Amino acid sequence: MPDKLGDGEVKARLQDVEGWELVDGKLQRLFKFANFVDALGFMVRAGVAAEKMNHHPEWFNVYNSVKVDLTTHSADGITELDFQLAEIMNRLAD
Repeated sequence: MPDKLGDGEVKARLQDVEGWELVDGKLQRLFKFANFVDALGFMVRAGVAAEKMNHHPEWFNVYNSVKVDLTTHSADGITELDFQLAEIMNRLAD
């Protein structure tokens, strides 16, 4: 199980993941796409990457937007895995 990062570590690492913020103890980002098909395609690609990591996001989709929350439930907080998945999602959304 990965180790939970301290508050200072989380705040420092947020600078490395563009568009993400700390909301209610989770990393959160709202992705916007041109349409539903693009949003769904992002979710499929991100879902495959998350499955390979065995680290799954909490997310919500409405039409062209996908809101993502990342936390590591087994560590009861944010870990390096959350930042890794955030970086992957940023690349996939570009």
